[in-house]
Amino acid sequence: MTIADTYASLADMLDYPAGKEELQAAYAVVSGFMDERRMDSSIADFADFVAASPLATLQEEYVATFDFNPVTAPYLGHHLFGDNQKKGGYMIGLKQEFGRHGFAPIENELPDHLCVLLGFLAHLARGENDAARRTFIAESVLPGMEWLTAVFADRKDSHWKPVIEAAGLLCAADSKEVAPC
Repeated sequence: MTIADTYASLADMLDYPAGKEELQAAYAVVSGFMDERRMDSSIADFADFVAASPLATLQEEYVATFDFNPVTAPYLGHHLFGDNQKKGGYMIGLKQEFGRHGFAPIENELPDHLCVLLGFLAHLARGENDAARRTFIAESVLPGMEWLTAVFADRKDSHWKPVIEAAGLLCAADSKEVAPC
């Protein structure tokens, strides 16, 4: 398991659920990577939720968590800047960074969506562009992830909380790594 696979799997886990098998496979990658590196996470709670729930329940909970509640929306620009011109500059900067590294994000999603950002981190990791990845995490991802993780810390009953925490934990650890994972 590589860090690229782990970022891609976290992106899959934080996207609208299309199937239980995909979520379970993504969980196995993330859990394996975090276990190998002794990163303490409660992500197994999410796996238990996926195993015990029908797909419709997963989809309903996803929408209730991320789409109907702006406080927990997966758009980091919204959390960092609200709805003002600074957010626009952030979004333009993200798109420029994507283009600079040959990344084609999901067509139907904004560039600050956590799934898109995690997908970009996977892309950078596959290209072994560690310095650019770590700089991007520190400047463009961690500030929003810290805010989002803090919001979820108060949501003890959220089934998505362990996934948000795992993404934040991985980004924080990766931004400080000296050797590639």
